[in-house]
Amino acid sequence: MINIIVNGENRQVPDRYSAENLVSDMELTGNRVAMEANREIVPRSSYAEHWFVADDKIEIVSAIGGG
Repeated sequence: MINIIVNGENRQVPDRYSAENLVSDMELTGNRVAMEANREIVPRSSYAEHWFVADDKIEIVSAIGGG
């Protein structure tokens, strides 16, 4: 297990945990989200190949439509 920080909160996740795993575990699959890991944008096209390491700091935001 490793510790990552997601939106300011510690989260224990398995080794070899991807951005795609995180989006799925947070039940955001299919939603419009933007992800940043250690202050760098993680392109949606690379979520499956972007592996987190201990103490990564991740920020996720969801797009919300309005009028």
